[in-house]
Amino acid sequence: MYKTLLILFLVVFSCSNNAEKPTKNEPNSYLNQHSEALKYCRLYNFSEDFYFLIDLSIHSGKNRFFVYDFNNQSVIKQGLVTHGSCDVLELNPTKYEKAKFSNKNNSHCSSLGKYKIGKRDYSSWGINIKYWLDGLENSNSNARNRVVVLHSWNAVSETEIYPNVSPLSWGCPAVSNKFMQWLDTKLQTTEKPILLWIIK
Repeated sequence: MYKTLLILFLVVFSCSNNAEKPTKNEPNSYLNQHSEALKYCRLYNFSEDFYFLIDLSIHSGKNRFFVYDFNNQSVIKQGLVTHGSCDVLELNPTKYEKAKFSNKNNSHCSSLGKYKIGKRDYSSWGINIKYWLDGLENSNSNARNRVVVLHSWNAVSETEIYPNVSPLSWGCPAVSNKFMQWLDTKLQTTEKPILLWIIK
């Protein structure tokens, strides 16, 4: 009887441990990024309340735009986001499934790295609101010249659509209208600039 109970305990313990190990695509698996982001925000006087993390290694039909709250140490919002078609300067046959990256003008690619979310402005897309993005690294320093901005788009779904794919942008991280409304409200709650970080 004791042997049976011991085996049962070990099975339950093993399953419990496995369940607590997040995969890369789960919001809680970005602890290194969250820690580095907070250090960056403190060093460069960004908001220490929250930041935006976009992981373009995730399929475009799944949530890959995460809003992380530094105070609660948790993801408080997530949604779909587009990546660039990146098909102007070179062929890109897998453009819907896999993002490619460039900082060149007219490449229509996404650009990796940290951005400062800048001025709120009018957009002809979605809910007619956009935020300028200032690239803070060599990999995205041309973002403003390329008019890579954060905006919404009617074609982006409000919920996950995997295995279907999201539409492609010309390099902008475009989100759904409902998600953009939430982001817009959130962005107006802080006086300090907000960090947006695109990784792969």
